[in-house]
Amino acid sequence: MNSLLGRLVCSANLANSLGKRAISTTEKLCLFWEKDDKGGYTDPLPPFTTRMKVGLSELRKEVVLWKEEFKEAFDGDPILIHRPGETDIAWRFKTEESLEKWKVVCDADHNEGYSQCSLTRNNHGNGVFSGNINLRVPKDGRVKRAGYCNMKTFAPRRSFKREAYYDWTGYNTLVMKVRGDGRTYLLNLATRGYFDMTWNDMYHYQLYTRGGPYWQIAKIPFSKFFFASKGRIQDEQRAIRLDMISAFGISAQDRHGGPFSLEIDYIGLEYDPRHVEEFAYEQYELENGLAGT
Repeated sequence: MNSLLGRLVCSANLANSLGKRAISTTEKLCLFWEKDDKGGYTDPLPPFTTRMKVGLSELRKEVVLWKEEFKEAFDGDPILIHRPGETDIAWRFKTEESLEKWKVVCDADHNEGYSQCSLTRNNHGNGVFSGNINLRVPKDGRVKRAGYCNMKTFAPRRSFKREAYYDWTGYNTLVMKVRGDGRTYLLNLATRGYFDMTWNDMYHYQLYTRGGPYWQIAKIPFSKFFFASKGRIQDEQRAIRLDMISAFGISAQDRHGGPFSLEIDYIGLEYDPRHVEEFAYEQYELENGLAGT
């Protein structure tokens, strides 16, 4: 009741300041708190004293981040001009703290296989995504295929753990400097939207690597990424929304078991004025969204 009253008062004050009368019950209008995606199905909370210690330590960090966001919004963002051929680095692995931006999972983490993988830094300050792909299927009658490893960025957050997105509208090309082992890796761009029916939307493209000691710079236009949901390529394709990128990931699942290793110098973004393609795949208007109807 107090939360609802606070929202009404806050929205009323905002409306009066604008010279209009209005009532709004939108939770995100004046609050930092956002609803949990799991809808209440969460693990039991730790003791109150533990929560207080963790909460106070996190509060200091969030207040500092909130001050920076407020200052940036007050000053106003400058107009960015992306020079052709100039790569803006999004992720690198020069420090140990850079590894904290990524989470690494495999089928064994979900009791769906026996693969293993890790993300580490080598002596040259590069990230190494390596492990072993095991195609052996557990005999539980549930899993039909096994053998995958994945590294993925954590979802971007604003202060006080509010949801945010990467805005890449000023770019049209993904650039990676890698040294591979000859395997084909799958690049993943998650575009988790506002509604739960879009939380599994993702765009993919293959990263072909060559073995040997030499580096390669892969430039992949965003127009080449194809649309899928829950690992299934969709019949009705559509161009990616570059203003709602929620995560970037790399998967090793080329159906060939054995060890793998991908060394990464950087992952960046580039604007190429010569690339004018909006979307590389057919966009038919299909009845009910199904092919062949």
